[in-house]
Amino acid sequence: MEIGHHISQRYNQELEEIRTHVLKMGALVESQAENAVKALLERDGKLAKKVASSDYMVNRMEVEIDEECTQVLARRQPAASDLRLIIAVIKVITDLERIGDEAEKIGRYSRKLAKKPPITGMHATLSHLGELVLGMLHQALDAFARMDTEQALSVITGSNNINDEFDDLSRLLITYMMEDPHNIKQALRVIWCARALERIGDHSRNICEYVIFLVRGKDIRHTDLQEILDEIPDDAD
Repeated sequence: MEIGHHISQRYNQELEEIRTHVLKMGALVESQAENAVKALLERDGKLAKKVASSDYMVNRMEVEIDEECTQVLARRQPAASDLRLIIAVIKVITDLERIGDEAEKIGRYSRKLAKKPPITGMHATLSHLGELVLGMLHQALDAFARMDTEQALSVITGSNNINDEFDDLSRLLITYMMEDPHNIKQALRVIWCARALERIGDHSRNICEYVIFLVRGKDIRHTDLQEILDEIPDDAD
């Protein structure tokens, strides 16, 4: 799928600008998520505060891109692949904004976690979860940038790994709380951070679903994974 096939050069430019702005928003959101994970793992209160107070930039970009899409819909009345692009962009920026919200949550909880002694034995597991989620987000954004359905499908296929990691971490923390009720508040904050990471993974999967919709014209939301795997290869170019 290529952008830039219209007689009107201005129309081509408008579509390319929208796509570029989404990529810039994605880069900002990815940076926010990386800083949130870093603040959590390194118990960096200053960085956590920065993450928690920077979400307004992501919100502003969402509004600006949404307005650009509205203008194109009103003036150009796009059809076929152009319409899919605008629809996909509107959905992608919504998920990006929500990823920003989850990063903000991690920042807020991390500020409080940094003031207390760390929970023994949690760092490695939490670090692995963060690594998986950030990797998934990066691959999802890369799939959108390159309109790569194979990579998008790979991210979707691997998304269950994050759910499994979250479940394992939750079990560890529940055991920790049962052993000493004084640890409950601190452990809950870690669980909330882990939940936010899991949701970032969910939103990353959504972005990949929109990539497949954009390129292939197939809406695979709420579709069983095996059914997706059976259908998508048959549409290969």
